[in-house]
Formats: sequence, C-alpha cells, structure tokens
Amino acid sequence: MDLTRKYAKPADAAIIAETVDGERRVALSGDWTLAALPAPAALRARLAACAAGDPCWDLSAIARLDSVGAVILWQSWGRRWPAKLAASGEQRAILARAAAVAPRQVARPPPSALDGLAALGEIGLSAGRNARELLTLIGQLALDLAYLCAHPRDLPLKEFSANLCKSGAQALPVTALVGFLIGVVLSYLSSLQLKMFGADVFIVNLIGISVIREIGPVIVAVLVAGRSGSSMTAQIGVMRVTEEIDALATMGISRTLRLVLPKVAALACAMPLLVVWCAAAGIVGGMVSANLEMDLAYGYFIDMLPKAVPAANLWIGIGKGFCFGLLIALIACHFGLKVRPNTESLSARTTSSVVTAITVVIIVDAVFAVLTRHIGMPFR
Repeated sequence: MDLTRKYAKPADAAIIAETVDGERRVALSGDWTLAALPAPAALRARLAACAAGDPCWDLSAIARLDSVGAVILWQSWGRRWPAKLAASGEQRAILARAAAVAPRQVARPPPSALDGLAALGEIGLSAGRNARELLTLIGQLALDLAYLCAHPRDLPLKEFSANLCKSGAQALPVTALVGFLIGVVLSYLSSLQLKMFGADVFIVNLIGISVIREIGPVIVAVLVAGRSGSSMTAQIGVMRVTEEIDALATMGISRTLRLVLPKVAALACAMPLLVVWCAAAGIVGGMVSANLEMDLAYGYFIDMLPKAVPAANLWIGIGKGFCFGLLIALIACHFGLKVRPNTESLSARTTSSVVTAITVVIIVDAVFAVLTRHIGMPFR
C-alpha cells in the first residue's frame, strides 16, 4: 500500500513506504539537505514510524544528501545500520561520517557529598574575582582624581550634575513617602507596648534614634540600590551592548572618567542628603502617629527630640549614607562594565548588581553598629 507523504516547499524530500511481495520497503527521494528538509521533529517521527519492523531502505532516488540528512537518518535507524540498505558508495560514506560523530549517551556521575562544597567554592572564587575587579576600579578612580587635580578643566561637571539630579532630586518624593510611613508604623507599634508600662514619653527616644541612626540610612540605601543602582548598571550595560564604550576607547576617552566617576561622586554626595530627608520625614510621621495614638503634643515632641537624640546619631547616619552611596555606585558601575554584548547578560548583571548592593549595605550597616555602639547613645 502506498503511504507517500510529501512535505511543502522548499522541502523536496519524500518518503514512500510500501509492501511488495510481503516485504516492507521504504524509498526516499528528493533533496535530503539542510535547505530542503522540513521540520526535524515531524520528519524524525515519520522516519521512526517507517523504521518499525526493520524494513528495506532504498536511498537510490535521493538526489542530494548532506550531513544533516545523514544524521537524521542515522538517528531514525537507532544509530545502527539497517539489515537491508540500497545506497550508493557516496551515500554510504556520508552516512558513515554521521555514524562516527553521532552523540553518545554519557552517564552522569552520581551526586556526591562534595557537590555542595564545590558550589560553595565557586561562589567564593566568584566573590574573590569581583572583589579584585572592584578594587581595580577603585584604583582607577583614584588615578582619575589625581589626573583631575592636575587638569581641572576636564572635570565632568555636566555628567556629575545630571547624575546628581537623577539619583538625588528625583528620589526625594519616594524617600519622603517611605520614611513617613516607616515613622507612622514604628510609632504606632511602639505606642502599643509603651502604654502598657506607662512609658509614653520614651516614644521620642525610640523613634529619633531608630529612624535617624539605623532605619533611615538602610531604607534609603535599599531604595537607591533598587532605583539608581539598577539604572546605572543598565545604562552602562546598554552602552556595552551597543559598543559605545568601545567607541569611547577608540576616541581616547577614559570610560571611568566620563561614566563611572560622575556616578560615584554624585551618589556619594546625594545619599547623605537623602538620609537626612528620609529621617526628617520619618520623624514627622512618628510625631503625627504619636499625637493621634498617645495624645503627645507636637511641641513636646519637637522640644524633647534634641535632648533624647544626641547629635552624634545624625552624624553617624550621614556617614552611613556617604558609605552606602559610594558602595552602591561602585557596585552598580562594576557590574555594568561586566555586561557582555547580549540582552541576557544585561538582565543578569542588573539583578546581580541590586542583590549585591543590598547585601553589602546590610553587612556594612552591621559593621557600623558594632564600631559605633558606644557613640551617641543617651544611656550607657
């Protein structure tokens, strides 16, 4: 019975399966080349159905056969020569080459207890490479600063002001909103506990120290890492994809001087101001919530705040903001420069930039807490 199936153009390959005198025969015709073959999945399914029962294969009507067609036939035969094959010497040679390079199933080694240790080692090596490259970037920035001291006319003032506006001025609304809500939540939850002990007046100490010294800088750092840090990484990464950074190098323009240094300097200057702004919004939110929940007068809150919170806490918060801004910008630019010229690398590096920046901020904040535990505390 004739079971001929032909595929649409440009594929001219055809398969004819028939039974002659009780013997099954599969005849192939047309061009079995990469340009002429149809979808490989459908073709393999058709050939696999025809290969059942080990029929006689006739390739004499094939006009052209290349390595792609030979590999598909070899795989359809179960990677073994059929018992009956009518083919020319040239066709057999092509099939033999396909058989020689046919993929073999490699047994995967069983899971080992050292796999976790190996993964941990890879993470450590990757962290070491990133730290070394980050240190190299810091050294290059130091050389750029030395160059600018000798050539002040080359200061990238326009780039600095543009990054200061994007990272600082445009971040004021969201930081104020988040700071205000953090102050409201903190004051509301604290008031429930302080009322139980009749310690309502200590709400000023709690909100003032926590918002100015700890929560404000960390919240601002997380917001800036997700907002400005990702933007810096994506901007430099897109320039890598579009080869604009290579164009700068061709023109003899330093990429760190024009791209990295303005971003680092702008964010290092903007972060302390954002920390003060967020802390002020948090104190206002806490003051409003304390007035509504505990009937604490605004005047009393404002009068007690300088007495309950020493000025050293404000300087610690500003110092944290400067360090956080410096680190976030350095990490963002570092991962931006590591982007490869493809979109997948761009998305991966942007995600790594944000995650690494937030992790480093938390670690540095813990170090600050240990080093400054005896500074600015009203009760020791």
